[in-house]
Amino acid sequence: MKPPQDPRTGAVPTTLAGGAPAPAAGIRGLSVFRLERRYRFSASHLYRRPEWSEDENRTRFGKCANLPGHGHNYRLFVTVRGPLDPQTAFVADLGRLDELVGRLVLDRLDHQHVNSALPEFAAGRTNPSSEALVRWIRDQLAAELPAGLELVRLRLEEDEDLAAEWYGEDG
Repeated sequence: MKPPQDPRTGAVPTTLAGGAPAPAAGIRGLSVFRLERRYRFSASHLYRRPEWSEDENRTRFGKCANLPGHGHNYRLFVTVRGPLDPQTAFVADLGRLDELVGRLVLDRLDHQHVNSALPEFAAGRTNPSSEALVRWIRDQLAAELPAGLELVRLRLEEDEDLAAEWYGEDG
């Protein structure tokens, strides 16, 4: 993350908008910190390709192809990065982050059958694997974060034995 610069001179300002002092500059610009927040939701899903036979679905997806589906108590870890706010000493306004994740992700997934709740995961479309759900969550959140805050990691745990992750540096 590059520090903000004066477009005319290229200088890094010593104050932020409103006159607050800018965070101390590190070797590579403004000091940035990561904040991880955990959320929980329950949802069910089904792995199945309608164009495949019952045997092929069973071979590829095992019990996860059983109708009508199965459920999980998911744990979602959202990690953001940014400078400390000089007035609050926080990377993110947790209330605002919680509202955003709640509105864009949790309200749409919690106690839902993902295949029915989201058109992206309807029959014949993408199976709602943990990996695909992480991608969907990333797409919901990345562009909606407040200015100065960057989504850098998502981890979605289906259970104690299975999780999928996305790191911003991986693209």
